Amino acid sequence: MTITPAVELRAAWGIGLNRTPAGWALLMHGATRPDLGGDSQALVSLPVGQREADLFALRRALFGERMQVRLECAACGADMEFELDAGEFARTLADRGDPLVRVAEDGWEVEFRVPAVADLTAAARDADPRRALLARCVVTAVRDGQSVSADALPVAVQRRIAEAARAADPGGDVTLNVACPECGEATRAELDIASYLWTELDAWARDLLLDVHLLATAYGWSEPEILALSPLRRRYYLELCADV
Repeated sequence: MTITPAVELRAAWGIGLNRTPAGWALLMHGATRPDLGGDSQALVSLPVGQREADLFALRRALFGERMQVRLECAACGADMEFELDAGEFARTLADRGDPLVRVAEDGWEVEFRVPAVADLTAAARDADPRRALLARCVVTAVRDGQSVSADALPVAVQRRIAEAARAADPGGDVTLNVACPECGEATRAELDIASYLWTELDAWARDLLLDVHLLATAYGWSEPEILALSPLRRRYYLELCADV
């Protein structure tokens, strides 16, 4: 993946400031898929795991392999800090199965499409997200040779569908299970790579604006001229400013 130039990243950050978290994710995902030409409909039609894999790859390209994560132990409240490998997540989540899942259970035969980003967004607005997601993603449901509605699926079949969907698209639900070094109990937590990456991008952009301010004040350069400098050259000039 090609690293986006600083001027383009800063511009993307400026756009993202006025967006919701879903908007941040879409903006950053678009940066990873130039082949889609900014087509938001095409982006949200991709499986959720595809987006997560792309965002982990973007994180690796921008900020490196190592991700620092902090969690509070659900049992004793201890603060846990550990590292994850963004590259390993990107490679693991990219290994997906057939997006059309087939389940046979107790006389039921169901075809289920792994959820896309648009499916999760729409289901989240429903009073019953699970029912809404099934209605959107069940392609066919047959009971003893008769077609039935997704609403009629028993809990056992729904559970099998969820298991098969996770196997086909493991990136659709990235959940950490971390043992506390203090009490030994495990804490489960969802890893939201879009929010994590946006937090890093926001901090990077604000630091970059401070660099621009300092160099513009010291040398009278314009923002485009400063952003055209490599990070290494900017750092050297900033060190010279501090020595004055």
